[in-house]
Amino acid sequence: MQFRRQSLTAYGNPLCETVADLPIPKGSEVLVRIARCGVCHSDLHMQDGYFRMADGKQLDVRAGRELPFTLGHEIAGTIDAAGPNAAGVKSGASAAVYPWIGCGQCPACRAGDENICAAPRHLGINVDGGYATHVLIPHPRYLLDYTPLSAGYAGALMCSGLTAYAALKRLADRATRGPMLLVGLGGVGLMGLALARAMFATPIFTADIDPKKRETALAAGADAVFDAADPGARKEILKASGGIHAVCDFVGSDKSLTFATGVLAKGGKVVVTGLIGGGYTTAAAMFPLKAMTIEGTTTGTLAEARALLDLVRAKDIKPPPIAERPLSAAEATLQDLRAGRIVGRAVLTM
Repeated sequence: MQFRRQSLTAYGNPLCETVADLPIPKGSEVLVRIARCGVCHSDLHMQDGYFRMADGKQLDVRAGRELPFTLGHEIAGTIDAAGPNAAGVKSGASAAVYPWIGCGQCPACRAGDENICAAPRHLGINVDGGYATHVLIPHPRYLLDYTPLSAGYAGALMCSGLTAYAALKRLADRATRGPMLLVGLGGVGLMGLALARAMFATPIFTADIDPKKRETALAAGADAVFDAADPGARKEILKASGGIHAVCDFVGSDKSLTFATGVLAKGGKVVVTGLIGGGYTTAAAMFPLKAMTIEGTTTGTLAEARALLDLVRAKDIKPPPIAERPLSAAEATLQDLRAGRIVGRAVLTM
């Protein structure tokens, strides 16, 4: 038997449909029939083959990946088949797939931080992912029951939700000191807004350059929205807050990080999760003078993924806007995302 995929066949080129033999799971492996797979901004970097660095430089990420390659890591579906050592697996059961799979041997993996593994096997990044009808998972521990959530929401939680959740956790101590600021209201930022409102009893400020996204954030419960492109926005935020102690930068660009650090109070912290790129500079003396912290984080751990699902169910956290599109529209969806035409999350249906 064969299965369909939307594949990267050359870097910088459009995806195209390919077919491959359906894998037969061995050992502890599990074959998942995909119901939904979210389209993430990091997929654009994989398609391009690089991340944008400072001064026009690029970080090449084309090595170690055979083409054709299947992108996609926000996966949810049902268990189709399992190897003889895949204990506790029930055929037909619903499962969200934790995609940040590590080698299991490096110090990060031994500490439970597979998402920052030294030799990762991340789905859709290092090994074939979810822009397909099926995906092979190495062990059932990476399959999480997502009922009663929708498959599209559950898949998105495995990256955009998990990324936001892990970043917000790192701001928990600062969030008690005053309003929190979320910079960037894309799919991760809007997910972060929903989670922050459930996690913290503090006003949530948001900032974005897109008026539609600011309107969406207000409708979703943001206490204040600011135009990050407005030269007066920083003064407005400082006036409204006295300085922000907790900022999450969901953009990760030179402009967004400059904006974020520009509104910090003394002792404030910025957690950066975005990957847009560029370079950031500041006077080294500002670190001790403002006692500020800038911390980077990427996705989250398997334990955090489980905790996130529990939180979403317990607090009945509603998802940001989710637009469903057929698998055949994967390339068009990537280009809509690249052009900023998507508000919330786009999800491919199989």
